[in-house]
Amino acid sequence: MTQKLKPNLTFWQLWNLSFGYIGIQLGYSLQGQMSGIYSSLGAADSILPLLWLGGPLAGILVQPIIGFASDRTWTKLGRRIPFLLAGGILAALMMVLIVNSQFLAGTWIPAVLLAAIFFLFMDSAFNLSMQPLRALVGDMVNDNQRNKGFAIQMVLLNLGAIVGFALPFLIDWLLDVFGKTNEKIGGINISMSWSFYIGGGILLLSVLWQTLRVKEYPPKEFAEYNGLTEETPKKESFWSILKTTPTVMFQLAAVQFFVWMGLFCFWNYGLNGVAENIFDLKRIGGAIDTSLPAFKDAQNWYGIANAVLSVCALAFSFVWANIANKFGRKTLYSSALVIGAIGLISIFLIHDKYVLFGAMALMGIATAVFNGVPFAIVSARVPKEKMGVYMGIFNLAIVIPQIVFALCGSLLFNAIVGETGNNATMLVVSGVFFIIASACVWIVKDKKDVVTPAL
Repeated sequence: MTQKLKPNLTFWQLWNLSFGYIGIQLGYSLQGQMSGIYSSLGAADSILPLLWLGGPLAGILVQPIIGFASDRTWTKLGRRIPFLLAGGILAALMMVLIVNSQFLAGTWIPAVLLAAIFFLFMDSAFNLSMQPLRALVGDMVNDNQRNKGFAIQMVLLNLGAIVGFALPFLIDWLLDVFGKTNEKIGGINISMSWSFYIGGGILLLSVLWQTLRVKEYPPKEFAEYNGLTEETPKKESFWSILKTTPTVMFQLAAVQFFVWMGLFCFWNYGLNGVAENIFDLKRIGGAIDTSLPAFKDAQNWYGIANAVLSVCALAFSFVWANIANKFGRKTLYSSALVIGAIGLISIFLIHDKYVLFGAMALMGIATAVFNGVPFAIVSARVPKEKMGVYMGIFNLAIVIPQIVFALCGSLLFNAIVGETGNNATMLVVSGVFFIIASACVWIVKDKKDVVTPAL
């Protein structure tokens, strides 16, 4: 069979291919407040990694299975879209339940544990939606638009992140404007609860928009665009596919291991570190003091600081494809990780809330790159008919390091920070992980890049 060339897609077609990412990433951004929610429900600082374990467990269980299944699915909605829609609905429901954990727990289960269970299901739903979205871009774009397609995905991802990070601050501001008290209900401030409610609503709307606007290539057309024939094997076990995983994915896995160890450590201890360093909160009995109004201020400002991170990531998403084409993806990837490491380590030294924006801006540059470049490399090297399952397998390189940190993070925290140390010390650890990852980039053998127009 002669392989047909995939057509160039318009900007708005590429935009709609990833539109659901706005809502998914908005939810992920609010998920970054989970340490604050756990602390407000009574969790000690040292056990935060264990309470975050549901996230990577969801990824390791869901993404490879969904990738494998979506490669073999065809419905009237397409191959990938049904998973996006189902995940969006479930995630929105879990977002509502998480901030009501104390009411739902009663006396039969600790509220912290129930919140962690809802978190597991919420993250599973995010993964159910997110994995097919990554494969969808690989399905639909040609080689000349590959970097551009993933760069637009990063634009939408960061738009969602900006809204998600800023919501608690904005709602707190609106409550103050209207003379309402941002009191705690069920252990959680009203501004945080309403952020989760609004975030769930936006998630549903963005997923529905993409469901209605994107038409995937039907099986016959997909086969023509990817040089498949009727003789092409259509059924193959997951384990046989795993055995034929391209070498570049294992090379990238070494990089990803340290990137995501560093990120997971940052997610666990970024908020409490900022609360101590900038808002002068103290640890009492091994836990950050959440009873003072300053903790709410720390949560809100941490959200704004992460919104700055996302604005910078969004801006850099418009230019990284050109830089990759000029200097190579590896040079860009390695350099961005060093920049991110500088941002992370500097937070340990910062005591001014506005100076914090500079550190987060550096992390924004790194985020734009490590969320895009590895997937651009992988999607160019795997068989098109197995894009979903290979993207799912590649996700193991993201979730396994998080699981490792979740299981070992408490020991690391106790050894480095202990009962009386500063949570921000763990951000130095995050930076060291990024530096190691930067060095590992140079073992990756990347295919020569395809020159791509800028966004």
